[in-house]
Amino acid sequence: MSKDMPLEEAQSEEILRQDLAAAFRLCHRFGWSESVSNHFSAAVSADGRQILLNPRWQHFATLKASDLLLLDVDDPEVMTRPDAPDPSAWAVHGTLHRELPEARVILHCHSPYATALACLKDPTLLPLDNNTARFFGKTGYDLEFGGISDSAEEGAHLARAMKGNIALVMGNHGVSIAGSSVARAFEDLYFFEKAAQTQILALSTGQPLAVLSDEVAQKTADGWLPYAGAADRHFDYLKATLDAEDPSWRE
Repeated sequence: MSKDMPLEEAQSEEILRQDLAAAFRLCHRFGWSESVSNHFSAAVSADGRQILLNPRWQHFATLKASDLLLLDVDDPEVMTRPDAPDPSAWAVHGTLHRELPEARVILHCHSPYATALACLKDPTLLPLDNNTARFFGKTGYDLEFGGISDSAEEGAHLARAMKGNIALVMGNHGVSIAGSSVARAFEDLYFFEKAAQTQILALSTGQPLAVLSDEVAQKTADGWLPYAGAADRHFDYLKATLDAEDPSWRE
């Protein structure tokens, strides 16, 4: 953290670092982490050009606030330095933040049910209940899977599919969530995994699905809006559980 950074900015970066570190620890706790892969990022600067990103190949369960890299998405030398992030992390998150500065926080993982959904020939998340309808009209789909996402071109078509949405189903890959804060992005990641679980379990019965009408689905999605503050309460609770076990994530 820069010593000459204005106090209010330094404080906001400190809080953002801690919240993002908590999100990594919680992702592992929920069983959504995968070896030392996957990446979370968050914009620090008002213009979205300065971002925090996890270091290359550090396990989510060990991440601390001070471990996060502070990077400039317009810096062409990022990948030439000894502490360069994972190439796929930079190709995807660097490009997404560059193209979508309004996406303050971007969480990407291969959570089991969201990944199973992404592997269907038609991975559309259907409005079946409150949780699945939460994402009605707010989910993008990118079905151009071409292997490991390690090029700016890959990041560019992901950005096009993500624009205007809070969730992105990445075909044959996983899910990405964009949010205005770590707490709200994590809440959407939490509910997207639950929504995908509901759909996968419903499909597993082999019975016809009771899909909501567009009108009811939209009404349900809109009905979630007054509950936006619940994300902050939930995240505060989850951070308290981390503190009770191991508060090192704050360091």
